[in-house]
Amino acid sequence: MSILVVGSVAFDDLKTPTKQAENVLGGAATYFALSASFFTDVNVVAVVGEDFTDKERQVFDERPVDLSGLETMKGKTFRWGGEYSSDLTQRKTLFTELGVFESFQPRIPDHFRKSSLVFLANIHPTLQLDVMKQVEQPRLTGADTMNYWIERTPEELASMLKSIDVLVINDEEARQLAGEHNLVKAASNIRSMGPSTLVIKRGEYGVLCFREKERFATVSFPLETVVDPTGAGDSFAGGFMGYLANREAQDDRVVRQAIIFGSVLGSFCVEDLGTERLQRLSRDEVYERYQEFKDLTDFASL
Repeated sequence: MSILVVGSVAFDDLKTPTKQAENVLGGAATYFALSASFFTDVNVVAVVGEDFTDKERQVFDERPVDLSGLETMKGKTFRWGGEYSSDLTQRKTLFTELGVFESFQPRIPDHFRKSSLVFLANIHPTLQLDVMKQVEQPRLTGADTMNYWIERTPEELASMLKSIDVLVINDEEARQLAGEHNLVKAASNIRSMGPSTLVIKRGEYGVLCFREKERFATVSFPLETVVDPTGAGDSFAGGFMGYLANREAQDDRVVRQAIIFGSVLGSFCVEDLGTERLQRLSRDEVYERYQEFKDLTDFASL
């Protein structure tokens, strides 16, 4: 099985209370691909500029990640700069330079069009819809979105939501999309828009999942050290969708397992700056933390 991800590959300038660096490899598709690659082959469609070198490509070399859909255009790669507060609960954008990403028009290579799963990372809903027209009946399609598209492109977003199986968003976005503060009611509203599975990321408070006759909640993994929250949500999505790609059925039990694996990958991501922790992460570490997660939340019946 393989999974196609369409989104951004970027450079980030990051400032956290303990570390800072410039030109850090980032972008939603990057974090997603590195995380999903622990479970399945990943096909990446994105765009970069001439400043994206073999050094950055080498990050993916030892993983089952196919970059043949990574287009290089004349210009600069998408760049973002951010600074986190002392307790990492707030983030300030210092700059955003879209570069070649501003004119990104996803073109899915022929050998990617039969990918079993598709994940539409945070891009314009019209582009997400265009990707779905180019792929050939994937077994499962998931997507992410953000406040900007909810506010600015409601009609296009509504069309996209009707066409997907899984929506992965954070709690603020869920409330805004549904027009409802209570997350249980918000989930019902959103699922009526199209996606049969809604996964709501709640940062340090864990994850909520809503499906037909199914609710599942989990905590976040307790960590002694959190360095950089950048990419945690995309890493979660990668672990979640990557695990599902290797399972024939997506029943409630399997989806619960996928949520824990997604949470595991997100927890590793925040332990170092950018993708550094994901780059040196081993499969054994992933499964060890999955078991620790299970032990953390297990309890005996009365």
